[in-house]
Amino acid sequence: MVAGVTSKPFLEGMLLPAIGIVCFLLLWQFSADRIETSLGQFPGPAQVWEQVQNLAGEHSRERQKEDEFYQRQEERNAKKLEKDPDAAVKWRDYTGKPTFVDQIGTSLLTVAVGFLIANLVAIPLGIVCGLSAGMYKAMNPIIQIFKPVSPLAWLPLVTMVVSATYTADDPLLEKSFLNSAITVALCCLWPTLINTTVGVASIDRDLVNVSRVMALPWRTHIRKIVIPAAIPMIFTGLRLSLATGWMVLIAAEMLAQNPGLGKFVWDEFQNGSSDSLGRIMVAVLVIGLIGFMLDKMMLTLQKRVTWDKSAVLR
Repeated sequence: MVAGVTSKPFLEGMLLPAIGIVCFLLLWQFSADRIETSLGQFPGPAQVWEQVQNLAGEHSRERQKEDEFYQRQEERNAKKLEKDPDAAVKWRDYTGKPTFVDQIGTSLLTVAVGFLIANLVAIPLGIVCGLSAGMYKAMNPIIQIFKPVSPLAWLPLVTMVVSATYTADDPLLEKSFLNSAITVALCCLWPTLINTTVGVASIDRDLVNVSRVMALPWRTHIRKIVIPAAIPMIFTGLRLSLATGWMVLIAAEMLAQNPGLGKFVWDEFQNGSSDSLGRIMVAVLVIGLIGFMLDKMMLTLQKRVTWDKSAVLR
């Protein structure tokens, strides 16, 4: 009996996913052997793994070059100060080509900024729409019109607005980064807004009546009654928004030339070398894995802050 109980979780948690992955790899290799492209044969798992190692080696070599650059700069400035303690020394930043690992970091930062901007707008606005039927009726046509708009439509408008308004001589952020982040924000705004509105509007009337009987101030009512009751739906919206933002980001980076994963895929496609398909496939797998981990991260956070125990980690 005990063996049966323990074997079922193992079967569902380890064995079946392992079987699925093995079947996928076999099907991938079988299909790759039969696909010939203008750049050569479509890469199978072995070729993709080889490119993973190449990209890791490139990152390691680039970091070594960076360390050597700063070491030479330190030695040069030390000699200059030794001759003249009052000499003005210059410190320059390393300007080497970003590696694949660097581009992953850029993409994660971009999607985080876009996600934050979107939800700073979506959650308060969703609370207002959920509490006020009139506000919801006023906002609903706008939501329905802009919700399905593609990032490819937003990006030219965002680019022109950023170019016209962000004119600092020494900008803190690159325009390509802002273009990508704002485009992500515009596309991942709607799931959180809609789910927050539904969650707030669906609050148990008994809770609302208790708040009225206790004559709670509106700030206390929102903080103690509305937000805790609506948190499960808010997190559903946050998960959908993050997934949407991560998908949108790749297209936005391709067009905005923000040095993230989208630009990596575009550059490899334009490069057209025999290794390009394998490197693009590495990016595809990394994009999928990061999307999976981001969703798991949101599930873990939801599990910690919500009373809704139906949000089971899977």
